[in-house]
Amino acid sequence: MQVQVNGEAMERPDGETLAALLAALGASSGRVAVMLNDDVIPAAERAARRLAAGDRVEILTFAGGG
Repeated sequence: MQVQVNGEAMERPDGETLAALLAALGASSGRVAVMLNDDVIPAAERAARRLAAGDRVEILTFAGGG
């Protein structure tokens, strides 16, 4: 199925979870915020939340600094 990840089209397996997508992309689930179709998805819900064709995922990485 095709989904949008940070604005880029990406082909992913049908029914993939957000947690699996993050793992495949090498994103540390503890250090990112994830939005699915404009809704923030808490880390505790990512393993159960399945993607569907046409979904839009935004992965935001936190950066420290001062």
